[in-house]
Amino acid sequence: MAPTPPPVLLGKAITTPDSLPDTHGQVFLQPRLGNRHGLVAGATGTGKTVTLMTLAEGFSRIGVPVFLADVKGDVAGLAVPGTLNDKLQARIDQIGIDGYTSEGSPTLFWDLFGKLGHPVRATVSEIGPTLLSRMLELNDTQSGVLDIVFKLADDRGLLLLDLADLRALLNLVADERKTVSVEYGLVSSPSVGAIQRALLRLQSDGGDQLFGEPALELSDLMRTTTDGRGMISILASETLVLKPRLYSSFLLWLLSELFEQLPEVGDLDKPKLVFVFDEAHLLFDDAPPALRQRVEQVVRIIRSKGVGVYFCSQFPDDVPDNILGQLGNRVQHALRAFTPRDQKAVRTAAQTFVANPALDVAVAIGQLGTGEALVSTLQDKGIPMPVERTLIAPPRCRMGAITDAERAQIRAGSPVGAKYDTRVDRESAMEMLARKADAAATQANAPAATPIPEESGGVSQAIKDAVFGTKRRQGMVETMAKQTARTVGNQIGRQILRGVMGSLFGGRK
Repeated sequence: MAPTPPPVLLGKAITTPDSLPDTHGQVFLQPRLGNRHGLVAGATGTGKTVTLMTLAEGFSRIGVPVFLADVKGDVAGLAVPGTLNDKLQARIDQIGIDGYTSEGSPTLFWDLFGKLGHPVRATVSEIGPTLLSRMLELNDTQSGVLDIVFKLADDRGLLLLDLADLRALLNLVADERKTVSVEYGLVSSPSVGAIQRALLRLQSDGGDQLFGEPALELSDLMRTTTDGRGMISILASETLVLKPRLYSSFLLWLLSELFEQLPEVGDLDKPKLVFVFDEAHLLFDDAPPALRQRVEQVVRIIRSKGVGVYFCSQFPDDVPDNILGQLGNRVQHALRAFTPRDQKAVRTAAQTFVANPALDVAVAIGQLGTGEALVSTLQDKGIPMPVERTLIAPPRCRMGAITDAERAQIRAGSPVGAKYDTRVDRESAMEMLARKADAAATQANAPAATPIPEESGGVSQAIKDAVFGTKRRQGMVETMAKQTARTVGNQIGRQILRGVMGSLFGGRK
């Protein structure tokens, strides 16, 4: 039987440390409850990123793979050891961290654009019409046409792997618009044109790099090292996050794939994967009700498949209430209540914590310093602990960006580089449709075939047939004979007729 993994240290309570006597005031996240999801919130510059790095390191050390996006470029510091200084040592001593050593974590770099990490690809079919419509910012009518395109591809056995395949199928739909409209529903030329233009915009933004093969295999996000540590997959997102629809739709697709492919495992002693969704508000901005419902379903059920989802955003109310209520592990950094929006966020944050008589949460949120947070995690039987003002533990890695040389060195030692770094282009819808079009054009332009005589004999036989004829065609001899007969017959006939007429009317003598 495998030993029980140790808890993940988050920091030390500085409000009422006596309320946690068994841990000497230290605040932990229990691994067996790590799949109950979580939230890390707070204003810019209050320490959210450092908290995420501490969480990722802690899970990695106990053998849990982690996936998270790097929207500012500093999360990549997880891959290299940090530098110990006096200020950092003072915090280590204050929290009481035993065995602290500077170290990097086993890391895989990914990049949708293939520049700062291994390319991340998915096929058009895997993304599906719903998320693709959101990426392309299509309206309801255009989304309906895209649904028809996908259905037509399924019915005709056409593989949709990359955007070239999708364009080829859109051209086919445009050419067969009347037939397709009768069989599947109305398709208009303006809608097809709008989708084509949206694809062009996506390609100009570099989004076409996402579509193709080899497609990402989820097992490569759930790797562990030979010494039992979980691999941390970091998605380079500095450029990607500037395209909010593409960023959020891709992460939602990835989360949905985990939901659909992983088997039910119930509650384990630790998660199979921790998925961190940074800038979570981008997922829900302008999201239609159906998409929100899908996210809620995934978050509610995916914990039974051993996946913990952790949202990170500035305000707690960036996450809808029906999803916020499912996030059992909370870390709230400082919020500044300068505007009515900020004041509402403070009230929301205060109401989501289990009350602590020794702490006024609404006041404390505005007084937290950098590296401090209000923390409440699930404890025995899934009961949330009262909120504690907590000094967050520092990560052991570098708290900052890495150099290009360091990134290149880490990528060179990656176990998945040979698998993903080279694009594969196998036959799919575009090639199949092009081949059919070429075959049709060849047949249309082919010269009329010369009839071949049924009997052998080559040229002489052809001449013989022309002279003497065949069963189906008379020859020249027969034709001439008939003409001669007709000529002779006509002359004789005329002579007889003249004789008869002369007898009747009398002739000259």
